[in-house]
Amino acid sequence: MEVTSLIFFVLIVVAYLLGSISTAIVVCKLMALPDPRTEGSNNPGATNVLRLGGKKAAAITLAGDALKGLIPVLIGHMLDLPLTLLGLVGFAAFLGHLYPVFFQFRGGKGVATAFGAILGISWLTGGLVLFTWLFVAWLSKISSLSALIAATLAPFYFWMVTANFQLTIVSLAMSIMLILRHRSNILKLIEGTED
Repeated sequence: MEVTSLIFFVLIVVAYLLGSISTAIVVCKLMALPDPRTEGSNNPGATNVLRLGGKKAAAITLAGDALKGLIPVLIGHMLDLPLTLLGLVGFAAFLGHLYPVFFQFRGGKGVATAFGAILGISWLTGGLVLFTWLFVAWLSKISSLSALIAATLAPFYFWMVTANFQLTIVSLAMSIMLILRHRSNILKLIEGTED
């Protein structure tokens, strides 16, 4: 199916708007939990929801955030978008999560949404990223360290699997933004105070 520029633009907008739906805030409101933007780490993400509401709330948040990245990319696959454009669709969903238009542009750190997008673009790359996260989490028991290492390696995995330069650059941009969102975690890791 030939995709026009208009259809691609609409998909980018849809991906951003879907990413802008903050699963953590919605889940916390529905489950009568504190606002994750003002309690715990003040981050609307699954790890903070785990602190505030337990495993069930965190699992729903994690799944919702991942689906925000996965669904628009799968739609892109249905439209036969090339890898580079799929990367841009995933990036739009990721930006929506970081800067949600529905929540004063105060979003989460983007780990689950980035993973959903990566998995949708290339299941093998997504598998490598997930294995890295799980392995580092098993060794360190630190979620943020696992996310940082997985994010750092994601562009290399994309290059290994796809050899697509433009997609690798998009992935690198996503990884840099994700790492920057973890600045406070990096400082705590250096100080040895990270949970």
